[in-house]
Amino acid sequence: MAYIGNTDDDRSIMLKAMGLEQMDDLFGDIPGDKRYPGLDLPSARSELELLRETDELGRRNGSNGAVKSFVGAGAYDHFIPSVVPFLSGRGEYATAYTPYQAEASQGTVQTIFEYQSMMADLLGMDVVNASHYDGATAVAEAAIMAVRCTRDRDSVVLSGTLHPEYLEVAATYLRPQGIAMNIVGRPAGSGESGPDLETLEQQIDESTACVIVQNPDFLGRLHDLRGFAERVHARGALLVLHVDPIATALLSSPGAMGADIVTGEGQSLGIPLSFGGPYLGLFAARKKLVRKMPGRLAGQTVDAEGNRGFVLTLNTREQHIRREKATSNICTNQGLMALRAAIYLASMGPEGLKEVANLSYQKAHYAAALLDKLDGCSVNLGDETTFFKEFVLHVPIAAETLVTRCRAMGVVPGLPLSRYYPGRPQELLVAVTETSSRADIEELASVVLEVIQSAKSEVKA
Repeated sequence: MAYIGNTDDDRSIMLKAMGLEQMDDLFGDIPGDKRYPGLDLPSARSELELLRETDELGRRNGSNGAVKSFVGAGAYDHFIPSVVPFLSGRGEYATAYTPYQAEASQGTVQTIFEYQSMMADLLGMDVVNASHYDGATAVAEAAIMAVRCTRDRDSVVLSGTLHPEYLEVAATYLRPQGIAMNIVGRPAGSGESGPDLETLEQQIDESTACVIVQNPDFLGRLHDLRGFAERVHARGALLVLHVDPIATALLSSPGAMGADIVTGEGQSLGIPLSFGGPYLGLFAARKKLVRKMPGRLAGQTVDAEGNRGFVLTLNTREQHIRREKATSNICTNQGLMALRAAIYLASMGPEGLKEVANLSYQKAHYAAALLDKLDGCSVNLGDETTFFKEFVLHVPIAAETLVTRCRAMGVVPGLPLSRYYPGRPQELLVAVTETSSRADIEELASVVLEVIQSAKSEVKA
């Protein structure tokens, strides 16, 4: 049942219709000592804590509840305030199509404008478009845009620690257009960490349009990017950063790091996992590059009478302009997902977003420290490696076997890296967000240890 808010005027009208003067009159038949605040109620709790408690009460009805998952790899279980699905599910939004006629779709265009504004502030960039399909397509489109902006350059350098699926999507986009891909340092073997920034810089030549780096990278590690953009620019190339938008609330913005184009997966911003989609492709750029930017931009203006209004100020799609001048064949945007992100950002606010980022960081490091102490397990916790909410765990048995057995005990401990890197059969990519309680993390460690000990006992037998 949806929550319906009532104003003071609404309440006055209803009381008058019932012949009552005040709200307390509704409870006249209830003894005074049984009314609030006479009830012995627990202290107020956050929405996340309250939902967790109601889920626990629900399990008493015989349901075993959901399996606890520590899988990330680009899609994360972050808390979504109830206001996000409530507002985004209203008929005005859920049934609206793309705003081809902006003058008749002012509400839709305004929400896009608000999304762009908040995202530009978060990323520290000049311009944000009205979204792409997902993070993978945003990366591919960024590479194409970089080639377009640098004109005579027709190749891109990509860090091997980009999400493997992003690399595959980029290849699908770029190779038919004759854009060469130089993937540097793919960490295929056990313990390999991928390229450092100096190695990436050395790969730039006169044909390189851009360098694409993910931070945090696919393995969860954070990189110190200070000064890197200047070195890339000195070689005539652009810097494209793919980021986790939650992490940007805690770290220096990609704009402050000198990025020319910024992409990201917006699923963390109020969008459920939903078995893989629909998601939200974030895409931002410097103002000087805006004419080469794919997608669309919503802008604010005033009409002839001075009233505030919203328009589509830039449409570089083939549906709006001559095909030969189009910058992309993307024919729609993830408007509903962008709306969810806008509501999420507005409801969380800067401090709330920082708290989510900080909790994710602290809880991930707590989990890594616990798992690192288990017999036969190890996490690189040295000073040279800093991670955000995701880390690689080396285990003494096959990671796929560990996951299968842990799942049967109600916990999915992570993603076996062998899915993408066959040479890493005993490593897990573990993700922890603010939704994991201390008890959840300790249960993870307990279940992993039990499975490992059981597997060792079987070997001895």
